[in-house]
Amino acid sequence: MLDVAAPAAPARVPTARRYLMCEPEHFTVEYRINPWMDPSRPVDTGLAVEQWTALKETYERLGHRVDLIDPVPGLPDMVFAANSGTVVEGRVLGARFRAPQRAAEAEHFRRWFLANGYRDVVMPSRINEAEGDFAWTGSLLLAGTGFRTDPQAHAEAQEVLGVPVVSLQLVDPRYYHLDVALVVLSEDLVAYYPEAFSPGSRRVLRRLYPDAVLATADDAACLGLNAVSDGRNVVLPVEATHLAEQVARRGFEPIPVDISELRKSGGGPKCCTLEIRD
Repeated sequence: MLDVAAPAAPARVPTARRYLMCEPEHFTVEYRINPWMDPSRPVDTGLAVEQWTALKETYERLGHRVDLIDPVPGLPDMVFAANSGTVVEGRVLGARFRAPQRAAEAEHFRRWFLANGYRDVVMPSRINEAEGDFAWTGSLLLAGTGFRTDPQAHAEAQEVLGVPVVSLQLVDPRYYHLDVALVVLSEDLVAYYPEAFSPGSRRVLRRLYPDAVLATADDAACLGLNAVSDGRNVVLPVEATHLAEQVARRGFEPIPVDISELRKSGGGPKCCTLEIRD
């Protein structure tokens, strides 16, 4: 029998990105708005700052630009910048949070965008938690719903951003946002955890991405899919070893980071990272 070599993985090309982040100076877990949060567990804010700083420096080392928004006392989850805006081709759709504890974050981010020259900024009428549930592929906006974002916010996003939207239904409360169940690796490839989605949404994902990387339960449980890809480098939690192996086989370079302290609030690298697409 002939020994047929496996096809070589395609060459992956990174593109420089621009990210907005917020230092977790006031990070703590003092309320419970998702299954990961437990106010009775101790939180080391200093360690959270160290891990966040290492994440920021990782982006900079990879050649990406990182802008900062000032943290605000009394808003411990403001570090999760991804939840506060969706930016596509310079258009900004702000956020409207479901949890009252986070509602004030939206206005601080709106002011940041205006102060930094963005004039096409729309604040939503429907609840949407921005890149928590909106994932831009470069051609489609994948949009999650089921726990936080109002399904009617998907139509609002399409109207404001002027891009086609594909709705996906989340069904597992542990994976309450799309960004903890799916990561866009490149325009034509995603990784996702099938059990986080409804049967119909799984069929949609199989149709759109027949060659997708399928994450395991262990990948999902360490929030391994809360990752950030620049088209080649994939920054993901250090515990997501199986997922790292799978993306490496597809030609990507996994970049593991320790974000364990911020995971106590249900966040990972992507939650800390709002991408600005000008």
